[in-house]
Amino acid sequence: MNTVALPFESFGVSHRGCVRELNEDSYLVEPETGLWVVADGMGGHDAGEVASASIVDHLATIGIASSAPDLRARFEDRLSRANAEIRRISQSRGVTIGSTVAALLAMDGRFACLWAGDSRVYLIRNGSISQISKDHTEVQELLDKGMISAAEALAWPRRNVITHAVGVSDEIVIDFQQGEIMPGDIFVLSTDGLTAHVTDAEIEAAAVSATPQAACENLLQMVLARGGTDNVTIVLVKIGDGRNGAYPGPSSRAEG
Repeated sequence: MNTVALPFESFGVSHRGCVRELNEDSYLVEPETGLWVVADGMGGHDAGEVASASIVDHLATIGIASSAPDLRARFEDRLSRANAEIRRISQSRGVTIGSTVAALLAMDGRFACLWAGDSRVYLIRNGSISQISKDHTEVQELLDKGMISAAEALAWPRRNVITHAVGVSDEIVIDFQQGEIMPGDIFVLSTDGLTAHVTDAEIEAAAVSATPQAACENLLQMVLARGGTDNVTIVLVKIGDGRNGAYPGPSSRAEG
């Protein structure tokens, strides 16, 4: 099946949560260019906000790529520019600042997910949710080495310590997964403010039962009702089936 012409709909929300004074998350919904991004800034004060905004601002300049490889190259170029800018800001302030990033690129029936840090990309396909990204955290490394159990990881004192992020070093460490887009696919991008309060099964249930806008808003309300201990950002991309699942054109963007 030719997946290039499959219709899709996407939406994004972001909120400071119930505890934090500032929202240091940023996000980007650019269906025209085939790019969706979430970024979770860190560094305290307004520094985290500056870092995540730098990533989004640079990625917003990608424009229309000529091919999937061109889109990937443009993404990496803009992310490198953002990294350099964040490094300059860090040095001028004498502090270390940075940001996670999780991105979905889609073009010519293919997708690529790229990430650094613990912001996540999920894929819901055929009624099952899977985490495409793999957290860049100390606790994930301990899990991978078999040094702690999954149950221990949930309460590990340094579970939020990130091992890779944009802006913290001259070289960016970024992972990726890629594959073919299938009719009915749903991609969910989120900062850890969502996954701190909502399970994968709850994310799946919300995503499959509503439009992207309603699903994002429902998940956000779930987080806030449970205490919203961190900033939370959610971007959802739903692929139509080309028949009765056709979606209207480019989606709108909303901020909570």
